[in-house]
Parts: sequence; C-alpha cells; structure tokens
Amino acid sequence: MRCPTCEREFDREDTEFPPFCSERCKLMDLGRWFDGSYAIPGDPASPTEIATEEEAKKN
Repeated sequence: MRCPTCEREFDREDTEFPPFCSERCKLMDLGRWFDGSYAIPGDPASPTEIATEEEAKKN
C-alpha cells in the first residue's frame, strides 16, 4: 500500500491509520482539507446562497 500523503510504501497491517502510513500523514491530510487545499468540485454558490450562509453565521 502507498501512503497518499508522503507516497511511502507500507504494509496495511503495520499502521493504525490506514490509508496513511502514520498519524503525521493523516493530520497533514486533514489540515489540507481545513485550509482549503482540497475541495470538492461543484457549481459556484450564488450571491443569495452566500448571503444566507453569512447571515446564519451571525446568529
């Protein structure tokens, strides 16, 4: 198996964090989701959707 973060090969049985080789690689991947490096493609939000979301955050 190959780690998606560092691309190191490892045996699945040798890690507690599949598909990652280590907790460090798992946390690096999670950080990329949080900082917006990864994104799920889709249609851009309309100005109305953005305004509604911003209003919901205020409450």
